[in-house]
Amino acid sequence: MPKTIGFIGLGIMGKPMAKNLINAGYPLVVYNRTSSKAQELVALGAHQVHSPKEVATRSEIIITMVADSPEVEQVILGPEGVSEGARPGSVVIDMTSISPIVTQTIAAELAKKNVAMLDAPVSGGEVGAIQATLSIMVGGDETVFNEAKPMLEKMGKSVVRVGAVGAGGFTKLSNQIIVAAALQAISEAFVLAQKAGVDLLLVYEAIKGGMAGGRTLDMKAPKIAERNFDPGFKMDLHIKDLKNALQAGKALGAPLPSTGLIHELFSACSAQGKGQKDHSVIFTLIEQMAGMIR
Repeated sequence: MPKTIGFIGLGIMGKPMAKNLINAGYPLVVYNRTSSKAQELVALGAHQVHSPKEVATRSEIIITMVADSPEVEQVILGPEGVSEGARPGSVVIDMTSISPIVTQTIAAELAKKNVAMLDAPVSGGEVGAIQATLSIMVGGDETVFNEAKPMLEKMGKSVVRVGAVGAGGFTKLSNQIIVAAALQAISEAFVLAQKAGVDLLLVYEAIKGGMAGGRTLDMKAPKIAERNFDPGFKMDLHIKDLKNALQAGKALGAPLPSTGLIHELFSACSAQGKGQKDHSVIFTLIEQMAGMIR
């Protein structure tokens, strides 16, 4: 009999991830602050409860997929939180992209109750969450990871343990630095080509097989060319990840100069009211800087 899984956070990523677990045959207990977001999952067989604590009392594995470090701390360690209901021997898996330093603090508190923790942030955006093709970067005890891995593989095609608890978060921050830099480079290159009068889709076709090719280019270039900035991964979420990366870099004494610049550019784009659009919308800010749109 599959273990009962509790799932907290049913947003743009969490809901399709939870749906994949239901489709794989796992009994699911769900909680979301906006309760109406759980209705689709309830219709598929999930059991909805009214607090993170209640999720924990009814589950053996508790997954959190919320917004940022404060929200994870609140649902796990706050009043009516997971830690109040989790039984000894249960496992908390935080799949949110948060500060790994905060992750390590939460894990230490849970350990006092004999509750294990894995940090398992993901990459792949909404499409990856829907198609269960996410890349999942996991930190935590190896035995706990091996027990959880078959379940995680129902949500992702790549599930890799990268070290002790917190390592998953540091890996995700590394990933987000690279993706942000790629988006910035793609945007600058495409503005150059566009200002020269070259068709952007033809540019993409010409360069995708060479050294500039890659998954970020493949996923984002056609949408930029079509000016489709519907969110696959929201700009404000990427800004949050870059903020966490810069804070981690400061704590560790690791300078991240380009990351700091890109964080400021992304933040400027958000200040224009584009924070809920796809992070590739940075292209429009570079267009403005080039005097192409106002």
